[in-house]
Amino acid sequence: MPMELPANADIHPYLPQSYFADSHSIELSYRGESALEIYFEMVSRTPKWVNFLMDLRNRIVSKLGLKHLGRMADLDQNKPVEDYKVGDQVGIFSIVSLRHNEVVVEDCDKHLNVRLSFLLVPNGNQVTLHATTVVHVKNTFGKVYMFFVAPVHKVIVPKSLNSLIAR
Repeated sequence: MPMELPANADIHPYLPQSYFADSHSIELSYRGESALEIYFEMVSRTPKWVNFLMDLRNRIVSKLGLKHLGRMADLDQNKPVEDYKVGDQVGIFSIVSLRHNEVVVEDCDKHLNVRLSFLLVPNGNQVTLHATTVVHVKNTFGKVYMFFVAPVHKVIVPKSLNSLIAR
């Protein structure tokens, strides 16, 4: 899939030599929220079947020596969104880049590096949200893992984004 992202997107440096790259866009009503606020809203609406798959993933891979990630929506409910900064943990990811219109989060281990960008392109009362995932694999186990995860990812991201339409 061609990546149609604005040139100033912070995720661009991660695209070269990626093993997997995927981007989905959606139009939403816009009230000036930050990319991080919309990301939090999406993960708080994570469908139950996605949580089930995350729980299943965690049980399986923990037996293979990979880390237990938790769930997407494992957020600090007492921390105001404006207090988050680069390096902070947000659910299963850590923030690596944070601007009002884009947040880039990542999870890296010995098998792969996963980065996710939420980029907002405002247009009046509407905003285009680009959700981009980039994965760099480090070894054969990372490739095997992505063999199973990539097809599911292509279903989960659009479904999760669509949960924002009803906001």
